[in-house]
Amino acid sequence: MAQDKSFHRPLSLTRAAGFLLAILLVMSGGPSVAWAQSLTGERLGEGLSISIWSPQAKCPDVPPLVAIDVDPERYRFTVHYYQQDGLTDPLDIHQWQERTGHDLVFNAGLFRENYAYLGLLYGEGRSIGSRRHRTWLGLFVAEPAAAGSRRARVLDLTFDSFDEQQIPYREVAQSLMLLDRTGKIRVRQTGKRAHQTLVAEQGDGHLLILKTTDIVSLHALGECLRDAFPSLRQVMAMDGGSSSDVAVSPSLQQATSKMAGFHSWIPLLEESTPTHIGLPAVIGISPRREPAGAKTR
Repeated sequence: MAQDKSFHRPLSLTRAAGFLLAILLVMSGGPSVAWAQSLTGERLGEGLSISIWSPQAKCPDVPPLVAIDVDPERYRFTVHYYQQDGLTDPLDIHQWQERTGHDLVFNAGLFRENYAYLGLLYGEGRSIGSRRHRTWLGLFVAEPAAAGSRRARVLDLTFDSFDEQQIPYREVAQSLMLLDRTGKIRVRQTGKRAHQTLVAEQGDGHLLILKTTDIVSLHALGECLRDAFPSLRQVMAMDGGSSSDVAVSPSLQQATSKMAGFHSWIPLLEESTPTHIGLPAVIGISPRREPAGAKTR
């Protein structure tokens, strides 16, 4: 949400979350990954994995992040807006997941107090948002209209074109550009700290959904990703603060919990968000259902 209320969280809760994180990392044998170049995680499906990335050795001001790696060739993305779905009020992240049945759901971007989305928003090729925002130049796009195009990307409207007369993608959500392909951080250093949800495009074409486990400034996060995660091509920030949210389906969580080992991401994903507020727009991720004999590009 555009107006962030996350700074009013009691300090004791932040310390408690940090203490819990330390215990979980020790019990699980340390972070799932030491450096970005060796990011590996627990497999949730063919083309979907999750891990904890802890960059604090290089970035002491940045907390560990839940990192979800998605192969767009195997998973499709769907944008939802509450009014388009026939709802009178926004749902929280878990209600959205239950309603849609997606394997994973995350917050789609910024919105006004009246729940109007700020920027371009398209679902199934139809506009369900407002006009293009002039300064927020990050654009998540998925499900291309033309064959042969990459199935999901992060576009930077400073460099990339997007024709609103002939929509090139069916699923679109506009938000802040955080880190561009030149290595430039595209947000100001304000000192404001909050929970954050990011969408990053990787060099191999996979997308990475990043959710912080504690409050952090966007500028510090951008610096850290630039310096410690060189495989990221460009990164956009979705809505932060109390609106920063990610939900993994209960069935995937249950299946993972039955596997050997300690799955530190499960409690961390819940503990990192003290409250779950209503979100007018979300993006869902589900396995592709290819016709028999079909081949992915």
